[in-house]
Amino acid sequence: MKLTKNINLLKKKEFLSIFGNIFEKSDWIADEVFNLKPFKDSNDLVIKMMNIYENSNKEKIIKIFNLHPELAIEKNLTSFSSKEQTGAKLNNCSKEEFEEFEKLNTDYKKKYGFPFIIAVKGKNKDEILNNFKQRIQNDFEIEFNEAKYQVKKIASLRLEGILK
Repeated sequence: MKLTKNINLLKKKEFLSIFGNIFEKSDWIADEVFNLKPFKDSNDLVIKMMNIYENSNKEKIIKIFNLHPELAIEKNLTSFSSKEQTGAKLNNCSKEEFEEFEKLNTDYKKKYGFPFIIAVKGKNKDEILNNFKQRIQNDFEIEFNEAKYQVKKIASLRLEGILK
């Protein structure tokens, strides 16, 4: 989806429909950004959106993490997540791959209290599984920071798809 209108001319409802899922199901970020208009340009919007995310407290960040779908097994996906997971062929897992994702998702969530998050764009199932197996070995602080980075990367890719 390419944005063709000037972002400063968008009404709140339209703005939220476009930017509300940049951070998975966390439209409160887009709502806060809307109140920071006018934007000098699209880059100004991106910076303001990322700053709101970066400056959120740990509890809010973990809430955002928990709104992300479990890889390969989640059925209730946003249009962004569905497109991203399909692009990585996570919708075409063998029975063994599906079972491995299911076990890793369960073990990871039990260990960290949030789902495994990775920007899947440009990656295949094997890369994602290998990353999953490596990252589940991390301690909480390292994994929290990696998940936070991955959420930001996902949001950046989504914004790029809309604004570029």
